[in-house]
Amino acid sequence: MLKNYRITISYDGTRYDGWQKQKNTENTIQGKLEVLLSRMAGIEISVHGSGRTDAGVHALGQTANFRMDTELSEEELFRAMNEYLPDDIAVLDLRIASERFHSRLSAAGKVYRYRLYVGKGKPVFERKYVWQLSEIPDIDRIREAAGYFIGQHDFKAFCKNHRMKKSTVRCIRRIDVEQSPDGKEIDLTFEGNGFLQNMVRILTGTLVECGLGFREPEQMEEILESGERNRAGRMAPAKGLILIEVKY
Repeated sequence: MLKNYRITISYDGTRYDGWQKQKNTENTIQGKLEVLLSRMAGIEISVHGSGRTDAGVHALGQTANFRMDTELSEEELFRAMNEYLPDDIAVLDLRIASERFHSRLSAAGKVYRYRLYVGKGKPVFERKYVWQLSEIPDIDRIREAAGYFIGQHDFKAFCKNHRMKKSTVRCIRRIDVEQSPDGKEIDLTFEGNGFLQNMVRILTGTLVECGLGFREPEQMEEILESGERNRAGRMAPAKGLILIEVKY
């Protein structure tokens, strides 16, 4: 009997070509999961993620679901997946979900965090997970600029896909800006009902430019209204971005 399994997974995206399986590469998170589960089941298994993460982006709490007929208990399947998956992919939770559950369609929101490192020395052990800045940005300017993005807006200017035909309206519930006591790390946490392609990375790049004095916070309103990608800032590197949680 087919059962609908819901899993929460964590992965280091450094060496992967993103979440979504592709024809030109087998090196994706979705691809690794499907190959393993298909071997275990003896038939092709499709894994559905809550959304795509780009090449190099990490996850602490990505959610996915798949349907599978197996005699293994939830605990046995959980252990088997963790035993045979690569060391940089881990299943944190596995349970049988309702038949109607779909990781993407059922999602109510997502939380992303972008990590910035400030300093001239190399962050040797964190280099794969932070965007290093040589200058200290003004946190108050970043917070002021971030305030313009709270609420429901058309974020077309912050979407890489300028030909997108679907709605580009999204609601950002909060953007928290926190700095470590030693001042070396700045974390930007975004929570919203959904995010467009590269949206968090473009928002981050634009906010950093505000913090460094290249833009004024009040310009954020003009950029939103323009709907033009070239009006927004640079896209922050993938390695600093982490999908923290998917909310249901």
